[in-house]
Amino acid sequence: MARLGISLYPEHSTLEKDKAYVTLAAKYGIKRIFTCLLSVEKSREEVLVEFRELIDHAHTYGMEVILDVAPFVFDLLGVSYDDLSFFKEMHADGIRLDEGFDSLKESLMTYNPENLKIEINASLGTKYLNNIMSHYPKLDNLITCHNFYPQRYSGLSYEHFEKCSKDIKKLNFKVAAFISSQEPNSFGPWPVNEGLCTLEIHRDLPIDVAARHLFATRLVDDVIIANCFASEEELATLSQIDPGKLTFKIDFEKELHPTEAKILYEHPHFVRGDMSEYMARSTMPRVTFASLSVPPENTRDLKRGDVVIVNDNYSRYKGELHIVLKDMPNDGRKNVIGRIPANETMLLDYIKPWKTFGFMK
Repeated sequence: MARLGISLYPEHSTLEKDKAYVTLAAKYGIKRIFTCLLSVEKSREEVLVEFRELIDHAHTYGMEVILDVAPFVFDLLGVSYDDLSFFKEMHADGIRLDEGFDSLKESLMTYNPENLKIEINASLGTKYLNNIMSHYPKLDNLITCHNFYPQRYSGLSYEHFEKCSKDIKKLNFKVAAFISSQEPNSFGPWPVNEGLCTLEIHRDLPIDVAARHLFATRLVDDVIIANCFASEEELATLSQIDPGKLTFKIDFEKELHPTEAKILYEHPHFVRGDMSEYMARSTMPRVTFASLSVPPENTRDLKRGDVVIVNDNYSRYKGELHIVLKDMPNDGRKNVIGRIPANETMLLDYIKPWKTFGFMK
């Protein structure tokens, strides 16, 4: 099941603020937490005490907590790849290897008696995971997660993200990726606050658009907000997303007629299987609402991204909902109720025959 996550950076916050954020996130269905030891400059005992209380608080809400580590963190904390009990003492559920070892060690780590998850960096684009697989790891304890990128223009290209994720999916592992809160005072583990995201194209996007895009790719299982603290409004918007459904917002051009509102929000939509290159058609509303009127209104010519409902002048097809994929003229029989927002147009590429879709209020 797809999950949403948040991130915490205790060295840049307070325990009270972090616990309050966890409580708020739980209200909106957050199920996992990413936190980082790469930037922590405290003793082993200080780290143990500070993180354990926070992790215990997260566990009261059923959240999974993964710690970001690397070989140098092991050295600083006196931890060995063949003894991960320190992380269990912290009550963590797993560790993410931002940098790896030699593939054999990673495989052996999956057999840790504490049953900690071992999360592999998904953004490398190498045969690293294949090499781990050649050493027969314990599959139940192996997962993957992409990087995030604080520096503007340093995030992954979509092409590289897609290649890495597809290679991992071929091996049947879960993939997580990061999106960025747009809150002006949000922060991450480093003193660079230009947004935190996996994909560069997501850096300045509303948080829900980035999440809906990642879910639309069908290459990502978990979506994690990389910076904190996300606003309650952002968390609420994310909680409304159905990860399995391609979902759009609409910039309306007209006031909806009652029948149009019913068609838009009260009827399930899927793309007709024999899809045209000009539009995606949801045809069943014309059957469900056959007895209701759709008066003609706002019948301008059609542009890619328009959301259309067929009006009374097209009797057989009246009540169909269309998403326009290619510009075409309008003979007056189609009402343009609005448009897919400009920052969501990439989602149009995921419209396929039989694809289920819907609209956010």
